[in-house]
Amino acid sequence: MKLDIRYFAWLRERVGTAAEQVETKATTVAGLIDELRARDEGYAYAFSDLASIRAAVDQSLVAFDAPLAGAREVAFFPPMTGG
Repeated sequence: MKLDIRYFAWLRERVGTAAEQVETKATTVAGLIDELRARDEGYAYAFSDLASIRAAVDQSLVAFDAPLAGAREVAFFPPMTGG
């Protein structure tokens, strides 16, 4: 399946792009992260501390075990803070 992937803040800096389209066999967000980590050191570094990352599938916050079936977009970003 093809997915649009978006990276925000320091994740974007570590992987070197704000967005890309990827072909994946992953069935969950966690599986997608595993595939991305295997790409190169930048991705491995970006996804080295999952406690510091949030994910959204089609603009809805999800857990890493969320399914990707029918998804079009996955976004990764640091936890949000308010003030």
